[in-house]
Amino acid sequence: MSEAAEAVRTQFAADHARVAANPSPKAVEELRLAFLGRKGRVQDLIEGLRNVAKEQRPEAGKIVNSVRQDVDGAVTALQERAKAWILNERLNIPQVDVSLPVDDSTPAGALHPVSLMRRVLIREFRRLGFTIYDGPEIDFDFYNFSALNIPESHPARDMQDTFYVAPATGGAFDGQKMLLRTQTSNIQIHAMLAEKPPLRVIAPGRVFRCDSDITHTPMFHQIEGFVVDKGVTFANLKATIDTFLKAIYGRELKTRFRPSFFPFVEPGAEFDVQCTICSGAGCRVCKNTGWLEVGGCGMIHPKVFEAVGYDSEEYSGFAFGFGIDRMAMLKYALPDLRQLFEGDHDFLGQFPVHA
Repeated sequence: MSEAAEAVRTQFAADHARVAANPSPKAVEELRLAFLGRKGRVQDLIEGLRNVAKEQRPEAGKIVNSVRQDVDGAVTALQERAKAWILNERLNIPQVDVSLPVDDSTPAGALHPVSLMRRVLIREFRRLGFTIYDGPEIDFDFYNFSALNIPESHPARDMQDTFYVAPATGGAFDGQKMLLRTQTSNIQIHAMLAEKPPLRVIAPGRVFRCDSDITHTPMFHQIEGFVVDKGVTFANLKATIDTFLKAIYGRELKTRFRPSFFPFVEPGAEFDVQCTICSGAGCRVCKNTGWLEVGGCGMIHPKVFEAVGYDSEEYSGFAFGFGIDRMAMLKYALPDLRQLFEGDHDFLGQFPVHA
């Protein structure tokens, strides 16, 4: 046991010296997991105690505990240094002085990747005959939920963590709930109340939900699209989604549809694309499935038609929605969606000026 413990000390000393030279949070965490994680080197020593003779086990336990304490103390010290490393990295980021005068030598800059993707999507949908609609980001509960077949008591409201604002005052909506829209589907209701079929509409815009991880942010950009006419089928929906995805990512792109539930469509589905980070092999971004969820879709529910005064016996339609940020992440093979909103000048400067 003493030889095994000494081997761990030696290996840790070498790895510690390497990480200490540049103690980034990622490197420190990797070191911690390698030695103190559930499958780390120290855990191997602890599990090895069961193979030590009973009379030698107390002494071996002291040796292992000493190694664990030393490693833990050294890693804790590195974690403190990693905090300073983060601050230094932020201070060393080149600053942009927006007050400087502009001349011919000033870099022209570039479009944000989300803006690029938004322009590409609008261009492709216009080619498919869609009209662009805009609408309020702060809206009434009716447009965001109730008219979309999500009444007050519907459990589907729990699927979206919503930011509420002060209720409306005055007018027809006096006292009614108002919120930051959780989806651009609210534009579907506004458009259908304002116009009669046939309709072919997309509505790009910002939406807001209490969610944040490597593939989600509290504010993100979404496109809602829908078609209403006589004789519209699910086959039309699949063809539309497949066409615009392949127009953006290439005809070799693999797509799939999975049955799913959304209150405002029936039947409903989710559509995925093969992960552009790992080409389907499996990675942390796609959670080792080889696929990335893009959005949801389905045939518009008769209850939605009823809310806007359309005859569901005469008209049918489909709707779909997906994140523009997620599409940009796929297009540019970004491992973390939050990169889009960190304001890193070097990162953003690598994108083109035109879509």
